[in-house]
Amino acid sequence: MNRFEQAVYDCMKPTAALLEKTTDPLHRAMLLNFWRHVHLEGSAQFEAIVADDMMVETPVYRVAWGASQAVVEGREAVVNFYRSVGDAVLWNSDDCIAVNDWGIADELTFHQLGRGADLKAAGYDLPEDDTLYHVSSRQAFIWPYDERGLLKGEHLYEDKTSLEIEEVDPAEAITAERIHAIHRELLAKLEEERGPRYWALDRQPVPERA
Repeated sequence: MNRFEQAVYDCMKPTAALLEKTTDPLHRAMLLNFWRHVHLEGSAQFEAIVADDMMVETPVYRVAWGASQAVVEGREAVVNFYRSVGDAVLWNSDDCIAVNDWGIADELTFHQLGRGADLKAAGYDLPEDDTLYHVSSRQAFIWPYDERGLLKGEHLYEDKTSLEIEEVDPAEAITAERIHAIHRELLAKLEEERGPRYWALDRQPVPERA
């Protein structure tokens, strides 16, 4: 297993650690929705992300990456947004994550692995189209949720001053198909450990009163 595969396997450990310390049922539902969402997105199961038990009827995304800024509104537009990313290899690390009644805030390092031409299309200035690059930057992810524990949208903001670009040996390349397989594996593990609809608010335990 190379370093990029290992990073994908490890990407939700901060979420898991926060969940272990969280007792509020709504907060737990949000974190489990977030956790499941990442694996659904990583395995290209976009329709499941916008299902009635995961997302509100009219989500709104506000995205500022690279040179791009966009507002994406509605479930169909959200699915098309995810599809537009194509076969990019994406993951996160070094999360500072918190949950409250309004939703989840996560400052993290967002990573992208791809050809220069593909990363240029996302707004990054890279010298060679056919060279493999690892691009990373600190980003703020704000995910608002409603009282049902359903995602209302995503607000994604990049700190461009933190941008780092690394040229990668092609021997270290991993495919989108391999990333999809890792996320499917981790999603299956979640379902096996936590049971059906583990992310739903009505499945969260209510703490006993002292």
